Amino acid sequence: MFKNHPKGLYALALANTGERFGYYTMLAIFMLFLQAKFGFGGATAGTIYSIFLAVVYFMPVLGGILADKIGFGKCVVIGIVVMFIGYACLSIPTAAGGFGMALMIGALLLISVGTGLFKGNLQVMVGNLYDDPKYSSRRDAAFSLFYMAINLGSMFAPAAATAITNKFLTKAGLIYKADIPALAHQFLRGTITPENTDKLANLAAQMPSYSAADLGTFSQYYIENLSSSYNMGFAVACISLIFSVSIYFGCRKWFKHADVNAKQAKAADEKVVELTPKQEKDRITALILVFAVVIFFWMAFHQNGQSLTWFARDYTQSFATGWSRIGFNIWALAPIAISVYTLFGIFQSEKTGAKLINGLVTGGLWLVAWAIYKGMPSPLDIQPQLFQQFNPFFVVALTPFSMAIFSSLAAQKSEKYPNGREPSAPRKIALGMLIAAAGYLIMIFASKGQPSPASIQGTVAPDPVVPQWLMATYLTLTFAELLLSPMGISFVSKVAPPKMKGLMMGLWFAASAIGNYLSSIPGLLWERVPLWANWTLLMVLCLIAAGIMFAMLKKIEAATAE
Repeated sequence: MFKNHPKGLYALALANTGERFGYYTMLAIFMLFLQAKFGFGGATAGTIYSIFLAVVYFMPVLGGILADKIGFGKCVVIGIVVMFIGYACLSIPTAAGGFGMALMIGALLLISVGTGLFKGNLQVMVGNLYDDPKYSSRRDAAFSLFYMAINLGSMFAPAAATAITNKFLTKAGLIYKADIPALAHQFLRGTITPENTDKLANLAAQMPSYSAADLGTFSQYYIENLSSSYNMGFAVACISLIFSVSIYFGCRKWFKHADVNAKQAKAADEKVVELTPKQEKDRITALILVFAVVIFFWMAFHQNGQSLTWFARDYTQSFATGWSRIGFNIWALAPIAISVYTLFGIFQSEKTGAKLINGLVTGGLWLVAWAIYKGMPSPLDIQPQLFQQFNPFFVVALTPFSMAIFSSLAAQKSEKYPNGREPSAPRKIALGMLIAAAGYLIMIFASKGQPSPASIQGTVAPDPVVPQWLMATYLTLTFAELLLSPMGISFVSKVAPPKMKGLMMGLWFAASAIGNYLSSIPGLLWERVPLWANWTLLMVLCLIAAGIMFAMLKKIEAATAE
């Protein structure tokens, strides 16, 4: 699995891991921060969230154009510096007035620009490593490993955000209650009902070491301290970027040769693959067709920080029992994820001693997970953002299985399949869209009989569902993601004309940007339609996108064949 890859892959992957850890720590609590601090409704918070994601994923287009002129490495370094300043600004506690809003918007813009300079160009360098014929056959596997490393960082992000939030709330004599932010803002605005006033009073009485003479004082105090706790969570990203830049410069010798764009290679008299005008046109057309289809996936997938988080907050039990508890403790999940790799090590190791060591490590990891599980309280209190750690955990845990399956298919060569039976990247993308549709079919069943969001006004539904529904949805969406995202990036790095690699990688992320912006649609509809209608919309769009992709497969595969 890890053999026969250049060292540069691991250096670039670890540099990206640190940056993604900070980004997803911020993203795990960003929507909750908007609603807690500013009192935004779902539609407004969802719009801000979607615009931010859209800008984040659009900026790689500009970053790619710049990198094609000045170099990929320069853009990566500049991007890290700009992101650091943005996260530092976002971590400053402010009042919820005009200055606080302006500082937040400025910080988000800096993060977007920095990500645009960093994200796509780092991945172009990964692709450049595999332009070497020695490694070219392992390009898809490389991007699967790279994607796994990204999610290794994001897997710990929700837990980190939650731990920091809880730490600062505890210092203020408070505990997190999902109902309080919405109820507190209703009270301060004078729009709260008598029933909700009683509910707020009961929740205030549950605070361990804080008491206030009146609900107005309590409401203001809770909102201010919860908001500043989220600010401290944002500061984690600054620390993670220091880790990223240390890895980048410390291991630069391993990938320095990949930090060369077409312009620089030509100036150095290095060999550059030349395409005919027709080949270049066909490749660009094929790439644009793929970009158009994946828009719908990202629209559906990025509900994890929006409507799926709201469902976790308002329609899912705030506690876990039985085996599901283990999923909400990152220190239990981590050894399980690692044990997948040691298990593969048992079967892939050629020496008996190595097999034995992998077996002993696997058993030890399982014992650690079991001990943590047995020590958990039952029921276990959970917070809505913790559900976001399931997606990266599933990515990390399932990547070896994905690689093993496709490696096995690639090895099944015959007269009919001279290159093996592994599906092409476009075909994997089409299959991924079908699986994403299945994920939202699960949500349709989970929402059966639940009241509309408009009727509960951001508070918890009377009969919330068990956490397993969302866990199953995240698992299904992860299967889709593994077929689509790393394969798509690999496809772009392979097919993009050499002189346009930065631009094409940027356009891949621009497609993500459009999808992220469109992800606001379920947020806009959240309080206007029944729950099932939102999930049905997403399911149907995924099915349509899959149908279009399957219809274009022959044309795309012909245009991009080597």
